[in-house]
Amino acid sequence: MPKNPNADSIKIARKYLDSLVLESRLLSAGVPDTSVEILGTTFDTPVMTGALSHLKNGMGAYAKGAALANALCSIGMGDNDSFGDALKSGAKVIKVIKPYEDRKEIYSRIYYAESHGAFGVGMDIEHAPDGEGNLSSVCAGMPLLLPSADELKTMIQSTPLPFFIKGVLSVQDALKAKRLGAAGIILSHHNSIMSWAIPPFALLKDIRKAVGEDFIVIADGGIEDGFDAFKALALGADLVSIARPLMGPYNETGAEGVRDTLLQFTKELKAAMVRTGTKDLKTIDPTVIHEAWWL
Repeated sequence: MPKNPNADSIKIARKYLDSLVLESRLLSAGVPDTSVEILGTTFDTPVMTGALSHLKNGMGAYAKGAALANALCSIGMGDNDSFGDALKSGAKVIKVIKPYEDRKEIYSRIYYAESHGAFGVGMDIEHAPDGEGNLSSVCAGMPLLLPSADELKTMIQSTPLPFFIKGVLSVQDALKAKRLGAAGIILSHHNSIMSWAIPPFALLKDIRKAVGEDFIVIADGGIEDGFDAFKALALGADLVSIARPLMGPYNETGAEGVRDTLLQFTKELKAAMVRTGTKDLKTIDPTVIHEAWWL
């Protein structure tokens, strides 16, 4: 963690989200539809599971909770057996792969994803650099190395699966990801792995304008309820990813805890949609968001 507590990117993102307030448009209210279509598949909610790793009760129950809520699931670090358990759950699963220094580890997971029916794969570029200016680090005993743009392009082209790049935090990288052939990006500072990181939500409008509507943008990092989710969606995200809010419920009641949390976030999202006259996610109006400079 940074020595200066003000450099904590989690706190910075929370402060930014808390500065965003909503206006009411009840005279335009209707029964809200929270469904979202992603790459030809319709989900009941735009709230998806974050790419948690090494869950003590396994990935199967985690993914099963997403399936029960008809939500998209992403999972993180783990071997192919745990990945397989997630795929057997019935969930649509994106496997977010760490940038292993041994590139064979990466391709083995991409191949496993292809051959076992994964929804997509991704690369967690943000986790490779260490805190001392190196492009490499070690995570759970596995050496990591930041891939070059050319390596990422080769990985993307190696699979017919949709490929997502996690850890994008600028318009420039979002545009590069699109040019490389990625299906989308996950905006994230990986639980404050980068000090003084701009909140992903502060970039959403500019990134959406830059990449257009045909590129998937997932917002991750500090979303604590459905109202936060609404703010991110109104600013330009297609999906929002939550991880921390799922950990306690998952540890307590497994799949049901994950399901119930996703459903609760979706209920809160619907409440925000009713109050702002938002009938569906396709017609969400960013002008309902205001920055409360006085807070």
